[in-house]
Amino acid sequence: MAAAHLLAADAAIVLRNYRRRRGELDIVALHRSVVLIVEVRLRSTTRHGGGAASVNRCKQRRVIHAARQLLQQRGDLARHPVRFDVIALSPTLATDGSPAWDVGWLRHAFEAPG
Repeated sequence: MAAAHLLAADAAIVLRNYRRRRGELDIVALHRSVVLIVEVRLRSTTRHGGGAASVNRCKQRRVIHAARQLLQQRGDLARHPVRFDVIALSPTLATDGSPAWDVGWLRHAFEAPG
């Protein structure tokens, strides 16, 4: 669902599930000459906050670490500015009352330190 949302916004998906020892990138996309590092969060309920609230500092560090490794390996991506986004999927109801998912795209969710 998150990838489909990005594609609908004219982003090109470059990678999915890029795994490294100390981190993982859910989606890497290119959108208007900006590399998007997208953390996808799914919550079955919103009792403890939405999916975006679960991207704590520890998770941010892991994503940033994996992004740095990716950019060292992929010079074609390293030449673009990088943005860290979160796509949060939350349960909701469709207009007909059937279960559905709300897709929230939080742009500039966090930044990599200097």
